[in-house]
Amino acid sequence: MKKPRYPAKKSIATKVETASRPKNRSVKSQVRPVPRLTAHQIMEALRHAGQPLSAPQFATYLKLTGKSVNETLIQQLGELERSGELVRNRRDEYCLRERIGLVVGVVSGHRDGHGFVQPDDRSAPVFLSHRQMQQVMHGDRVSVRITGTDRRGRPEGSIVDVLMRSTQDIVGRLYEDSGVFFVVPDNPRISHRIVVPVRQLQGARSGQIVLLKLIEQPGRHAQPMGHVTRILGDHGAPGMETDIAIHAHGLRCEFPPQVEAEAKRFGDAVSASSKRQRLDLRALPLVTIDGEDARDFDDAVYCEPVRGGWRLLVAIADVGHYVGLGTELDGEARLRGTSVYFPNRVIPMLPEALSNGLCSLNPNVDRLCMVCEMRISPAGKVTRAQFFEAVMCSAARLTYTEVAAYLANPSSLNTSQARALGEPLQHLYGVFKALFQARTERHALEFDSPELKARFDSQGRVASFVEASRNDAHRLIEECMIAANVQAAKFLKKHKIPALYRVHGAPEEDRLEKLREFLRGFAISLPLPQDAPITPAVLSGVLQKTNSSDEARLIETVVVRSLPQAVYQPENIGHFGLALNEYAHFTSPIRRYPDLLVHRGIRHVLRGGTAEDWPEALSNMEVLGQECSMLERRADDATRDAMSWLKCEYMQNRIGDEFDTIVTGVVEFGLFAQVKGMQIDGLIHVSSLGTDYFHRDKTGYRLVGERSGRVFRLGDPLRVRLINVVIDERKIDFELVQARNRPVSMASGLQVDKTFRNRSLRSRRDGKRRRI
Repeated sequence: MKKPRYPAKKSIATKVETASRPKNRSVKSQVRPVPRLTAHQIMEALRHAGQPLSAPQFATYLKLTGKSVNETLIQQLGELERSGELVRNRRDEYCLRERIGLVVGVVSGHRDGHGFVQPDDRSAPVFLSHRQMQQVMHGDRVSVRITGTDRRGRPEGSIVDVLMRSTQDIVGRLYEDSGVFFVVPDNPRISHRIVVPVRQLQGARSGQIVLLKLIEQPGRHAQPMGHVTRILGDHGAPGMETDIAIHAHGLRCEFPPQVEAEAKRFGDAVSASSKRQRLDLRALPLVTIDGEDARDFDDAVYCEPVRGGWRLLVAIADVGHYVGLGTELDGEARLRGTSVYFPNRVIPMLPEALSNGLCSLNPNVDRLCMVCEMRISPAGKVTRAQFFEAVMCSAARLTYTEVAAYLANPSSLNTSQARALGEPLQHLYGVFKALFQARTERHALEFDSPELKARFDSQGRVASFVEASRNDAHRLIEECMIAANVQAAKFLKKHKIPALYRVHGAPEEDRLEKLREFLRGFAISLPLPQDAPITPAVLSGVLQKTNSSDEARLIETVVVRSLPQAVYQPENIGHFGLALNEYAHFTSPIRRYPDLLVHRGIRHVLRGGTAEDWPEALSNMEVLGQECSMLERRADDATRDAMSWLKCEYMQNRIGDEFDTIVTGVVEFGLFAQVKGMQIDGLIHVSSLGTDYFHRDKTGYRLVGERSGRVFRLGDPLRVRLINVVIDERKIDFELVQARNRPVSMASGLQVDKTFRNRSLRSRRDGKRRRI
């Protein structure tokens, strides 16, 4: 007799029947619980069936009866359909996605109108044409069928179903054309024009910036429609760049009343009961060192010499004491993920009552903290470390500027505060030099680019841009924080507590090959993969082989672009850039949710917990890591957009002015150049480079004149004139005034020119034009 193909078919039905039986049979009035299958059981049942099933067929197959049972099953099937695990065909039958060759993922729009689907399984992105993108928006979750490959060899897809719409609110500028009103979204990844019926304008005028609520999503044959929910203001009004960025990226800028209420119930001061069973550090002169414009202080430091080195204390605000797991505050903090710092405004992760109040290590007030105490040798090695909960009182709120001035010349500051804190600051400087020496010896990458800050006038408009260079005070705090972060990661790893590590992988080979080609133009070699692996030491050596500050900054920029993005994840793979085997974020729980999770893990161990009794709500660190990484990128994109707007606004009044720039990008249609000292980028179109045909050579980092042999490459200094600014598109256009190519560039250009002209002549004889 032939053996049945699926002998375990009855097992799932048996489990359901068992789960549905009342435990106490003696109570006749007991209500039978509605059986709820797990997603795994439903998927396994469909695999065993070997064919698509409708909801009634599914219920029959599983031997489920009763109206409530069937309703529950239909609900679960719908959830799996929305998640993309199941697909419903035209006969209302549920199919396994894996059996019908569909790819499920999130749409990533491109400013040129096409897009990509980023698959859930992290396989290669699927290209979506302009036509396919007409029915979806950036961020939508879709299932697609692979239909072939595009002209670049990438998999190309056709949308089968839109599983989830992610865009409900859109910010943009309102326009009117022949009586038809529409909004152009500020987000360049959304290429649709959203129609606004006249009755839905809510008083908005053409040219204003508005917030829309979508009332109809885009379709294959329909445009999206929306109604105005808020008028943000006139285009170019002070602060408009921040409002646009907030709404364009979906940032939560207001706290729900229940969250504010929960934050305020702790009061203005630390209660006596909260200080109990904590180590009292109020007698130690712990100090905070931050920027002049900082308002939330989440780290304080103290150092003293001991036998064999130093005793370093890094005290971090104990946010976890106030933000408990599962509370309203915790839920809101998780949704935000991070504080967002705009040039003229901060969107905090926690309400002000905590972020600037109880959780902020303000001077001369008692505060709760989580402390990492380390013993550090003269060689910069941490020989011993421990964590504990404490109460502290900050002795002073210091700034990077005044600390750097004091360290450079201790006699220059004669204030009583400087005299009182001078000795601990000198000890901090000593431990910093030891830690920095250890950093140098392990060849961690050192990026020292100045930070760009916008200065505003009394009307709130940007008046100037200033580069703020890093000093030894910045580096001192950075090294202390890195040391504490490393110990936090080691502590959690030792106790096997599920946690989020801050990981940074090694660069991929395709990016390294582009970097290798770029560095050849500067006579710097990068080992081939078969010769030696690329380590932090190799790239650190590259950063030191520069002849000028402009060259150094450019090479640093290209090296950064070759590196992957650091992310949060439970799997510890180390931190390539810092050349560390273990690293986690512990030192900024006021503004980063991953730091709060690390604090919870450490507290769990300090209070006698183990990995076995770790809260189930925190067990899925994979999901938390993905959320936190995504929210971090969203915050970075929002602040970058706001700064780009301000740069365009500032340059709009300087059309016709000339600037010294450095070439930072080479594309087929021209050069991107950055204004020195202001980090403002603009395009020099190829048509303004001279009366010649210019082509990007095979390295991708140079434009070569076909007739003249003139060469423009990355790093070249150019004198340009500003000719156009388009704020809405964040575009700045320059034209060339004078090219000051270095002799080596022109020489190499002439050599390339001979080859290029010979090839071009041969191609023209064949009736073709070739590019190299």
